[in-house]
Amino acid sequence: MTASASNSIDWITVEGFRSIAQVTQLPLNSVNILIGANGSGKSNLIGVFALLRALRLKRLDEYVKRSGGADRNLHYGSKVTREVFIEIAFDGRGRTHDGREWTHKVHIASTDADELFLRSEAISGLAAEKVLDELDREDGVRKDFVEMVQESLDRWRVYHFHDTGRGAALLRTAQLDDNRFLREDGGNLAAFLYHLKHKDRTTYNRIRKTFQLVAPFFEDFVLEPRALDEQTIRLEWRHCRSDAHFDVSALSDGSLRFLALATLLLQPVKLLPSVLLLDEPELGLHPYAVTVLCSLVRSVASETQVILATQSPFLVDHFEPEDVIVADRVEGRSEFSRLSAEELGDWLEEYSLGDLWLKNELGGRPAFEGTLGNRDT
Repeated sequence: MTASASNSIDWITVEGFRSIAQVTQLPLNSVNILIGANGSGKSNLIGVFALLRALRLKRLDEYVKRSGGADRNLHYGSKVTREVFIEIAFDGRGRTHDGREWTHKVHIASTDADELFLRSEAISGLAAEKVLDELDREDGVRKDFVEMVQESLDRWRVYHFHDTGRGAALLRTAQLDDNRFLREDGGNLAAFLYHLKHKDRTTYNRIRKTFQLVAPFFEDFVLEPRALDEQTIRLEWRHCRSDAHFDVSALSDGSLRFLALATLLLQPVKLLPSVLLLDEPELGLHPYAVTVLCSLVRSVASETQVILATQSPFLVDHFEPEDVIVADRVEGRSEFSRLSAEELGDWLEEYSLGDLWLKNELGGRPAFEGTLGNRDT
């Protein structure tokens, strides 16, 4: 399955970022399911996109501080690695007339103060490599690409709905007008659903009915501005056997996470991220909910590019071999490889992908690093 959106990513190269010493032109399809052991680099690959988005929003310093400093983001620290290099090739409008691709590349360097800064940012393609600011003054084709890159970076989203404990974003009261897009932590879920209910009833009903598949006790959302502060809203819902209203906190952790995921994946196409990134979305979900989730992922991939990291063999069973990228840690470095049905051959006649992962026929399993003499240290 190839990427479909006009500003989707063909491939990505990463050097020097966390466990990724060097990954060269890793192809990305419409659906990309990352599997691997803890520490193999799945989340670090997703982190590349979070880093680029922070760069676009001019929040690199904030990103570095939140992630523990420059040393934590450089491969084995600044004594080994001094800079991060990222290059991305775009599809659609990113192609030149002679078939070559436009690529966007950045060099991010470290300082002695444990900080990172943008050393250079450029594109290449139809003409010699140009700095982005210079391209704004070039012809319309190049300017169109610059705008495409910026639009794509603006609309990348890395979603985490893991936190459902006390004080979690999913449980908060939201500002009523915070509804232009679903936030990465789901903190505006109530406001977003309220907007859909009043502006796109078809989508709203699709979300409601999909949620009923995994929460059959659920009748409908109760979405009204708060009586004492009409500029805010808190998610409530109604049980199918009662007229009473229940607070969002009355939902189980798995139900709440699935609601956020269903809202994300069923939202109107015009609101979808250009690249949708999910890190272990199956956390706490019932197997049937995972089945529904996978169906939603496959469906939305016709409209946007999905990169999803998982630890679930059951989730992997719902996808094709070519959808799966295996992350392995080899001698302290992350390596990534895409599966092939042809290479798996007869294995697929007897076993599912999840079974093969558990049998260690796909890789992506914990592996000892070091010499035999260090095994006990």
